[in-house]
Order: sequence, then structure tokens, then C-alpha cells
Amino acid sequence: MPGTSRTTEQIPIRVFGGPTALFTYGGLRFLTDPTFDAPRDYQVPGGRLTKTAPSSTTPADLGRIDVVLLSHDEHPDNLDDSGRALLADVPLTLTTPGGGQRLGVGARGLADWEPIELDRPGGGTITVTGVPAVHGPGPREEVEPISGQVVGFVLTGEGLNTVYVSGDNASLDLVKEIAERFGPVDTAILFAGAPRFSVLFDGALIVLDSAQAADAARILGARRVVPVHYDSWAHFTEGRDELVAAFTGAGLLDRLDLCDRGPAGPPVAPSGRVTPGEGTL
Repeated sequence: MPGTSRTTEQIPIRVFGGPTALFTYGGLRFLTDPTFDAPRDYQVPGGRLTKTAPSSTTPADLGRIDVVLLSHDEHPDNLDDSGRALLADVPLTLTTPGGGQRLGVGARGLADWEPIELDRPGGGTITVTGVPAVHGPGPREEVEPISGQVVGFVLTGEGLNTVYVSGDNASLDLVKEIAERFGPVDTAILFAGAPRFSVLFDGALIVLDSAQAADAARILGARRVVPVHYDSWAHFTEGRDELVAAFTGAGLLDRLDLCDRGPAGPPVAPSGRVTPGEGTL
């Protein structure tokens, strides 16, 4: 159930490149899809993925992490080697049902609309609900055998605003379902970047593009949108400029928060535009 009150206070968020962001909510510190490896190539079934820019921080500099919200564990642009090592020091990782089984101790998979309650420091609870996502075009039963399961998350709590973390979702229809249950949301952390590969789904999008991210913001009634998953990887075909243009065109630029990539971090890397197909999942 959404938080019972809506405040004007924004939760603090830091983004570090790729899909990785750190935010504090209800006194707990949450990290999304940890990716901290140096730039490199990853050999994956059918091709490769290329990381083009370093993270603006290191796991050692993060401080305490209470919960990792992991959209899926099967692709290195969402969980790389450094991210996997970090999970061993985190009390709880929430992810897909399959990922919960693969990752073992400390990981829990959430099915669609399944909630889990977390104790807040000083009393009270936070509810994290697993929400549906699909990593490609079309019905999930057709997409998941190719690109795997993905989960998003909605965070709610007494006196807290609602936060949505999309994960690698390409479906605005699913965003509408989430909005019907939880909207309006205060903060939407939207995975974007318009990744696509010529060898997958005939080059169709496998995560939202910039225009769809703006549509998602409108559907959710989001007061604030923090985009992630749009830089630092060669297969992302849209970046910061496209996001700003899309939100400007939709009349929603005042809701777009590109955040600071950390006090010691480099500026946001430009989008690594590539011809679709220079890698695969």
C-alpha cells in the first residue's frame, strides 16, 4: 500500500554510472544493480558487452549498504564481478525468483506484486513490493526465454513517499499497471538508454528509450525522475542529451533529476552511440 502521507522532502540519491544508484529511504540505504568494474569487454552468449567508462566510486567508498535492489543477475551490465563480490557483505539482496535461487544466502526473490517488510531504524517498517518488468518487446512468455526474468520494485512506508525502481523494463503497459496500484509516485528511478541489438527481437528496444521514459513519468504522476542505465556501456544508444530533449518536449523537464555522480566523480559520460548489434545479451 502506498505511504499514507506525501511530503515535499526528496530522498537523497547518488548515481554512479550505468544502472547503479544509492539512496536512503526510511533510514535504510539501498543500492540498485551494482556495477563497479573498470571498463572492459564481457563475453556473453552470442557476442560481447563493452563497458566504456568507470564508475564514479568504488564499493569500498559506499559505506553501509542495507539492501541491494537487483533487477536481475544474469547480465554483467546489471551485476558485474565487483557487484557480485559486494553482495557477500550486504545483509539482503532482493531480486527475481530465479536470481534468489542462483545467488543463494542473503538473496530473496520476489514474484510479481509480492511484498516484503523491512524494519526501519528506530521503529516502523518499509514495504518493498516486487513489480513486473519485461526485458524486451512483447509478452513476457516470449521475451523471458531469451533475455531472462527481470523485476522492478516499489517502496512504501508510513509517512514516506512512494519510490519506484523500474529495473530493465521495456513495457509501458506494465508501468500503467504499477501506476494503477501505487501512483502517483514521488520518485521514479527509471532505467533508460534505449539499448537494442540487431540480433535480438529484430533490433527492438529491450529497455525504455528517452521518449518512453518521459511517458512513464507522466503515467506514474512522478514528481521526480532520476534516470539511470543510460551511460557507461556501448550498447546504450541514447544518453543525457536525448533524455533532456525528451523531457523538454513532453513539458516535464522540471521533473528530471540527473543527479550528481558523486562528489569526486567525473561528469556524466556521453552516450556511447553504436550501430545496433555491437554486442548482445
